[in-house]
Amino acid sequence: MWLCSHIGSLVAEHPGLRLEIETSRDLAEVSSADVDVFIAFGDGEWPRHVVRHLYDVEFQPMCSPALLSMLGGLSSPADALRFPLLHLRQPDDWIQWLAVSGVALPERNAGITFSDMMLVQRAAIAGQGIMMGDEVTCAAALASGQLVSPFSVRIRLPGGYYLVRDRRKPVTPAILAFTRWLDALIARILAELKGGRTV
Repeated sequence: MWLCSHIGSLVAEHPGLRLEIETSRDLAEVSSADVDVFIAFGDGEWPRHVVRHLYDVEFQPMCSPALLSMLGGLSSPADALRFPLLHLRQPDDWIQWLAVSGVALPERNAGITFSDMMLVQRAAIAGQGIMMGDEVTCAAALASGQLVSPFSVRIRLPGGYYLVRDRRKPVTPAILAFTRWLDALIARILAELKGGRTV
């Protein structure tokens, strides 16, 4: 969903480029004859592939602006526990963030678990709880005011996003065009975020 919200600019630059976007959790699909490149989250250790680092991920709590005034608001990290915590597969990110913030996650804080970051984001925008998100993936929602960051504390995840391709595949003009476009897009988003942060 993040890629699809920007992909029109690539088509505008290269109107003859044929694109097909698929989602998968299986990196083995990079070796499929039908897949040119793969955007993956991980540690970058894929020895059979050519790996290009895109950006490292820092998570922080994000929520709908409406939640800021509900259930007593969000004035301290412990206040987050009054709301449903939205998890991406496992609660590890919340456990780490709360620990850094000096708060223990209660054993019975069930929250809501999702299999996909965009599902987490949609639930947070709809006011269903507080998510842990990164500023690049959530840039559009933050810029439009659909999401806000009630706290400035961030945690660095043990991984980042990478552009990956099978070593056996030749670099085509289409792959070069996509790679340059993606590099420029992420560089622009990171520059805008850096410029907009208050230190």
